[in-house]
Amino acid sequence: MRFFDYCAKFVALVEENDAAMCQVTAFKEGPEMRKVLEKVASALCLPVEELNADLVQVAFLTCSYELAIKNVTSPWCSLFSEEDAKVLEYLNDLKQYWKRGYGYDINSRSSCILFQDIFEHLDEAVKESKSSKPISSPLIVQVGHAETLQPLLALMGFFKDDEPLKANNYIKQTHRKFRSGRIVPYAANLVFVLYHCDHAKTSDEEYQVQMLLNEQPLVFLHSNETVSTYADLRDYYKDILENCHFKEECELPKINVTAVDEL
Repeated sequence: MRFFDYCAKFVALVEENDAAMCQVTAFKEGPEMRKVLEKVASALCLPVEELNADLVQVAFLTCSYELAIKNVTSPWCSLFSEEDAKVLEYLNDLKQYWKRGYGYDINSRSSCILFQDIFEHLDEAVKESKSSKPISSPLIVQVGHAETLQPLLALMGFFKDDEPLKANNYIKQTHRKFRSGRIVPYAANLVFVLYHCDHAKTSDEEYQVQMLLNEQPLVFLHSNETVSTYADLRDYYKDILENCHFKEECELPKINVTAVDEL
């Protein structure tokens, strides 16, 4: 399920390329983070020069982990206001956006191998149902990480904002769709449910699909509904199913470049 580890283009141009995270770096050095650093330094009676965004983020994550897992309010939580939390949330969202989300095409395109595998299983179930055979795999469970789900959801177009997340548009992104803490929280899960409708009016309506993210129905982009015919869903993603080839997508450019434009 760690397809990205085997995608040479992603590894070289995103995972191991510091320049790819330029927006994250810029935000760490920007006015919003500077304000948080100064406040935390003052609370700890430390010179602000002894702190940096990474250290402050560790303190914030310690607070959030203990609260989420143990339901305990860590002493570290007292360092942060609600506005501080929003700034640090945006810092994390920036990283996820540029490393696992819409920042670069290869982030999501590397997941087409997983996307196609899901539809191969759905195709097989439809085929077996139409031939009145027992469904050989009525339940398929694949276990991965947030790093597995986020690129897949981006490939499908979910939670995409009109403008990219950048270091200089924090205020503008207040109501953004891309919030990694809500999309892939602890125990995040994505479920595809295939329904066989015996009393469908047409053959296209006989097989329908629902997607649930973290047990909540997702609204399909092509229909604005939470249930879609399988035929319509397959048609909407036809290009990815037929033209996204993992080997080709993940090949490194022949010309050695350092610019992120290749992505």
